[in-house]
Amino acid sequence: MVKFWRLHSARAMTPAFVHLRLHSEFTVIDGIVRIDDAVQRAAADGMPALAITDLANLFGMVKFYKAARAQGVKPIIGCDVWISNESERDKPARLLLLVRNREGFLQLSELLTRAWLENQARGRAEIRKEWLREGNCSGLIALSGAQAGDLGIALAQDNGALAERLAREWTQLFPGRFYIELQRAGAASTEPYIQRAVALAGSLDLPVVATHPVQFLQPDEFLAHEARVCIAEGYVLADQRRPRVFTPENYFKNQEEMAELFADIPEALANSVEIARRCNLQLELGKSKLPLFPTPPGVSLEDYLARLATQGLAARLAKLYPDETERAQREPEYRARLEFEIGVIVQMGFPGYFLIVADFINWAKSNAVPVGPGRGSGAGSLVAYSLGVTDLDPLRYDLLFERFLNPERVSMPDFDIDFCQDGRDRVI
Repeated sequence: MVKFWRLHSARAMTPAFVHLRLHSEFTVIDGIVRIDDAVQRAAADGMPALAITDLANLFGMVKFYKAARAQGVKPIIGCDVWISNESERDKPARLLLLVRNREGFLQLSELLTRAWLENQARGRAEIRKEWLREGNCSGLIALSGAQAGDLGIALAQDNGALAERLAREWTQLFPGRFYIELQRAGAASTEPYIQRAVALAGSLDLPVVATHPVQFLQPDEFLAHEARVCIAEGYVLADQRRPRVFTPENYFKNQEEMAELFADIPEALANSVEIARRCNLQLELGKSKLPLFPTPPGVSLEDYLARLATQGLAARLAKLYPDETERAQREPEYRARLEFEIGVIVQMGFPGYFLIVADFINWAKSNAVPVGPGRGSGAGSLVAYSLGVTDLDPLRYDLLFERFLNPERVSMPDFDIDFCQDGRDRVI
């Protein structure tokens, strides 16, 4: 478990509110909040935690996680997502998903990946509700999306029966983890929505939570934010007919302002803090994660690398030295160098890396995608030459393997590889 907070002041001992909705600069269509500035603002306000919930992406997650931890603010990872409207495809609803743990992070990542690959509409990556029924969402907390959610839309239309049915559906998908979201950010018909939402929550015994859609930090940044939105949507600021979704209230309000805003619904404020307590994601950073390279049954990565490198070296030597007598004279030197390099590669834990790189480079060569012969320190590796990663004989040119990989300087090896621009996408 992650410790919930480090205290900055006496005020932080009784947090009144935690922001669970924030579009950073990584929401390119409507966010201008810089991550470091948002974290500093939360820390200065004594806010024990803060969420980043960019629209349909997790691009800012690692930067935010590092910045928040450095400031003693608990990072909450989430995403503002589109939910497909199957009856009216041009009118998707919104839902806020927050990550509880590592399983939730993987579940959210899968949903977003599937949305981008399988279900784009007008540039939006939309999640289908049936995907949530098919999969396991136990690691996620769902917030209804306020007035932009399907439940909020039903309430705005005063369709209580539909709103109740939707609320029950979401509760089944996220048992004990679904909250009806309340916002007071200057949008039209806010109070009628809140009255209906609170009444619905009471009748179904569902929790409510106060959120505030943070799009910029200071009130005076509203005009700059509107310019950003106009650029994304193809409007000009002076166009009186352009849609106006945001208001000057979409700035980063402090706890005192939020407490005043929801003084009549204290439970909604308390639940923002409770949700923050429930979200505990730890990321392992600074450690490389490589795919598991498939090997024949019963053959380890290390043995498979040695086998392919040995076979590859024999093929190289046959071309380098067609004369068998000369080849026999030179072979011991190459064999010794190959064994030395394999020993270092295995010692440093990188046999899988060499196999992966060799795999996609040899695929490119076999599929008419031009590949460079090798450059940089990687050209000094005889293993790379034997595997087909490079096409330069390092012994002929007295190239040093130690410049590429050295046990005394532990770092990830880095091959500089040039692919033809016309075939690079096929390799990827």
